[in-house]
Amino acid sequence: MYAITNSTIYTGTGLEYRKAILIDENSIIDIINEKDLPSDIRTFNLNGLNLAPGFIDLQVYGGDAILFSTNASKQGLYRIAESFQKVGTTSFLITIPTSSPETISKCIKATREYLDEGGPGLIGLHLEGPFINAEKKGAHIERFIQPLTIKHLKKLVDESAGAVKMITVAPEQCTEECVEFLHENNIIVSVGHSNATYDQANGVFNMGVKVATHLFNAMSGFNHREPGLVGAIYDSESVYSSIIPDGVHTDFASVRISKKIMKDRLFIITDAVVENLKGDYVYKAETDRFVDVNGTLAGSALTMMKAVKNCIEKAGIDVEEALRMASTGPAKVINLDHYLGKVAPGYAADFVVFDDNYNVHYTIANGEIITND
Repeated sequence: MYAITNSTIYTGTGLEYRKAILIDENSIIDIINEKDLPSDIRTFNLNGLNLAPGFIDLQVYGGDAILFSTNASKQGLYRIAESFQKVGTTSFLITIPTSSPETISKCIKATREYLDEGGPGLIGLHLEGPFINAEKKGAHIERFIQPLTIKHLKKLVDESAGAVKMITVAPEQCTEECVEFLHENNIIVSVGHSNATYDQANGVFNMGVKVATHLFNAMSGFNHREPGLVGAIYDSESVYSSIIPDGVHTDFASVRISKKIMKDRLFIITDAVVENLKGDYVYKAETDRFVDVNGTLAGSALTMMKAVKNCIEKAGIDVEEALRMASTGPAKVINLDHYLGKVAPGYAADFVVFDDNYNVHYTIANGEIITND
């Protein structure tokens, strides 16, 4: 057991000062006044830095120069997870774009092996496709797009054995049978890469779909005569959506407006890729983004902390709320809000420690202190 002391604590529900967080192995045991700490307990003094729940990124494609869809392996996932910890991300869904059946199988196998071994940080696999609308494919490869059928889903679920946690699909392809099948198998359905009408989107929302993938990007926009998928998301009281706050995928005014409308239903993803010059998906680095061979916007250069900082400094979102968008909100979406996304007794000892300029100094993952200076 040890205690974290001398920090401003963003708990996910409020602010705490002059409090000590008691850690036993990988969980928070209690939060008490610092003056009440036993004299013999080991302490980790943060010297006035800020502490918040570890970031949870539900859409990220690689790290440490490894693009997962091209280099799918258990060893690669360890390197990717380590690179995320250095920037404050303690939990993530490794994501692949619309890919061939062979690539999907390799990625599922590597994810299963990593999870079976108890590898750190990984929640599971997010398949962004292949069940999307070619009209809104963005940088996805059209020849790999498949129709959404029960036959496809049964094969996928059998192969997954629990590794796949989220699938992005186009609402206009969904049937109630497909949605129910995915829900029964504990796979979260997220809508995106879609040209759905407002009514088509509401149809799947009424089937129990509660999540959308990267608001605005690769989806039918809001129009006064056809509100589209964006309008349906705005109009819902229960549907969450991710957003990419880099000023490239989404203008910061759009982030601010969306936050005002959606409140705690809007959460952050990085949608980050790494430079990759081989395989099906080629990503070339530009100053603040990645593009494919055709120059099409294909991924961000964000970290979760950079995304949080952008929300605060460029979209005018309150610090506490921006931090919740990167932790508490994603934890709810992934149905892990009983253990992740808050600083409270019984929750995971997963924290990001940062200064007032939003530089990450430490990450604490499963109670282990990782120095990032």
